[in-house]
Amino acid sequence: MRLKTLPILSSITAAAALLVAGPAAQAADQPIIGLITKTETNPFFVKMKEGANEAAKSKGAKLLTGAGKADGDNAGQVTAMENMIAAGAKTILITPSDSKAIVPAIKKARDKGVLVIALDSPTDPTDGTDALFATDNYQAGVLIGQYAKVAMAGKPVKIVTLDLFPGHPVGAQRHNGFLKGFGLAAPDAKSNELGKAAEVVCMADSFGDQAKAQTAMENCLQKSPEVTLVYTINEPAAAGAYKALKSAGKEKGVTIVSVDGGCQGIKDVGAGVIAATSQQYPLKMAAMGVEAGIAYAKTGKKPSGYTDTGVTLIAAKPVAGVDSKDVKTGTELCWGKK
Repeated sequence: MRLKTLPILSSITAAAALLVAGPAAQAADQPIIGLITKTETNPFFVKMKEGANEAAKSKGAKLLTGAGKADGDNAGQVTAMENMIAAGAKTILITPSDSKAIVPAIKKARDKGVLVIALDSPTDPTDGTDALFATDNYQAGVLIGQYAKVAMAGKPVKIVTLDLFPGHPVGAQRHNGFLKGFGLAAPDAKSNELGKAAEVVCMADSFGDQAKAQTAMENCLQKSPEVTLVYTINEPAAAGAYKALKSAGKEKGVTIVSVDGGCQGIKDVGAGVIAATSQQYPLKMAAMGVEAGIAYAKTGKKPSGYTDTGVTLIAAKPVAGVDSKDVKTGTELCWGKK
């Protein structure tokens, strides 16, 4: 095992995790389920892990968790998967960091009889896993695009997009859905290529990270200081964009829209940092994944296809013709209470 690709495993070392999990792997009445997220630090995946832990504890399952070092760390996710299977996991829940590169490792797991379910992010191709439990990310983008179009009526449109990174399905779906909702030419939901319209004055990769997004926004402001609308892949990226705009004295003249609907993100909507966000439900994704893993252990039945876990537009100020919920509702629902 190469240490440089070793993921973080549940606040203990990978070796210790395997020692703890080993005896449990032999307990036939306790299903062992692995959860592998893109990172340990992104609030979305922290909440997903929390949901999986709660579901596993209430259902009597053993949960192993792991993550890559950063978004895009495919090697770390592969190592985590191998460790978990060696520890007896018969179900793996995964949010793929690299939708294509992870597929061969998933195939090896499935060939061994392991149920593999993608959460939040599909593989490429989508049938690389047994099932997908996720937000309709294209629709999430459409909703904030529709909102932005009405909110920006009569104003000049100069758009910055702070994306994930090239080729990732979630990043492409949200970006292209946003363009579609705004009424601009956009690829369809099946495309992993980012659309580019004349109104988009700068596109940059943020990797969903606040610090990287701030730097990206600063660079875009140097290139296109006339920006009036910012789309971000998630709310940490939105926070980074806002910080850059505020430092440049431009935060009051720019509308930011995003996707996630986390509790902090909803606070930012209430504070005027983000105009609107599409709320998704990682607790629900994780709980459904754990329940499917337990059912597989007991009955051998595998889930299949795509299950939409829901999305809701949250905005502090509603706009005509676009259905949205207020900040109070967003706070009540944030990340899984739906």
